[in-house]
Amino acid sequence: MKVSILEPKKVVWEGQAKKVRLPAEDGEVCVLDFHRPFLMRLRKGVIRSDGQRMAIKDGIAFLRSNNLTLFVEV
Repeated sequence: MKVSILEPKKVVWEGQAKKVRLPAEDGEVCVLDFHRPFLMRLRKGVIRSDGQRMAIKDGIAFLRSNNLTLFVEV
């Protein structure tokens, strides 16, 4: 899936990933290729993706058509 991590004024990271772990409000969520579409709120934690790690304060995750977009505050 295509993953885009965005801050209000810049693109933090873009690339491909087979699996992404997100710190959702209800606990950690694992997103795999072709996951069903969703919109969820993220809490303070770490985003993990194929060896990449990024700490965030909060954000929103949006998945549609195998494109995961993360609007975050780091």
